[in-house]
Amino acid sequence: MDRKIEKKSGFKAVFQKKNIKYFLIAAFVIFVLWLIFRDNSSTQRIDSRTVTISTVQQGEFNDYIRVNGQVQPITTVQISPLEGGVVEQIVIEEGSTVKKGDVIIILSNATLDLQILNSEADLAEKENILRNTMISMEQQKLSVEQERLQYQLDVKQLKRAYEQNAALYRDSLIARENYLQAKERYELALDKLKLIRNRQKQDSLYRSIEITRMEESLKNMQLNMMMIRQRKDNLMIKAPIDGELGLLDVVLGQSVGAGMKIGQINDFSNYKIEAQIDEHYIDRITAGLDATFERQNEIFNASLRKVYPEVREGRFKADFKLVGTYPENIRSGQTYYLNLQLGQPTESVLIPRGTFYQKTGGNWIFVVSSDGSKAYKRSIKIGRQNPQYYEVLEGLEAGEKVITSGYDNYGDVEVLMFTE
Repeated sequence: MDRKIEKKSGFKAVFQKKNIKYFLIAAFVIFVLWLIFRDNSSTQRIDSRTVTISTVQQGEFNDYIRVNGQVQPITTVQISPLEGGVVEQIVIEEGSTVKKGDVIIILSNATLDLQILNSEADLAEKENILRNTMISMEQQKLSVEQERLQYQLDVKQLKRAYEQNAALYRDSLIARENYLQAKERYELALDKLKLIRNRQKQDSLYRSIEITRMEESLKNMQLNMMMIRQRKDNLMIKAPIDGELGLLDVVLGQSVGAGMKIGQINDFSNYKIEAQIDEHYIDRITAGLDATFERQNEIFNASLRKVYPEVREGRFKADFKLVGTYPENIRSGQTYYLNLQLGQPTESVLIPRGTFYQKTGGNWIFVVSSDGSKAYKRSIKIGRQNPQYYEVLEGLEAGEKVITSGYDNYGDVEVLMFTE
């Protein structure tokens, strides 16, 4: 018997077996569309009261940095003995005011005393040798002069004899041999006189050179003697400048060597501030830059005097010279906080400084939506910075709000959802 098949309608008609494949196709299409159009950004819910929200503003960016430094005297001169010795007397105590040339310490040096005695003995011996040599040369000079006079006399006598014999020979009154002998004796006497005169001239030149040499040697010994005596004077250590004896690291009876640092004198006619600056600014820091600092509710001026080239532990040293009036009761060792001006103020987009920078390096920031319910991660570019603001070069506009507190708890989240 045939059974009449009832035609399904309504809800049952939709879920018939033959329609299942259409449901699967539709579900697959919906899933693909969801994958395409879904929001891929990861989100995190945070309490809006735990973050700092700042407003991006258009304003004047003042290009300066804040550094701290310590007050130091403008000049510090090291005290070092030129001559080693034993501390015999401390004339001026540490902390006293001194004038240039004041004796601070007196040293003793037995070895130096012995050198002085030996030098004096050598000098006396050299002087004695020079005197004896000059006496000997003078005696020799007189002896040669006496010989010359004798030869001159001989020439005169032999000349008369020769002339007489020549006259007699012309008259044939003497033999030719007698005439020739008289002539030869006269010519020999002339040669001897010429020779003694040459000898006298050479002796004079030699004596002059020898005496000059010995006098120079004596002069050098006298100069050496003076220098040794000056070394004796160096045992009295004197103040090289006016100032305050700020350090004296010696005791009575202590042996100190030449060149050893035993103290220093501080020149308080002016002051400087020694500051340590982050190496990030090393290319922008040059001598002559202006700085200001506040003390006792007054603003004082300073000028960058010297930049040291060496970088240690990420910082380099710079010296600032105080300009104009000084703060009252200024003291060496005080700490001052300076605002160092790096450039002229410019109109820029600004955001307040915050701890977000440690996480992002200024490459991105969370920007709050217009309705204030969310904050989105956005790439930005930060330029210069000062103790109050960052200069924004790209990515933000004045009036927008950003999160400037720390991002350490957000990981790689791209959207923050605010809750209260």
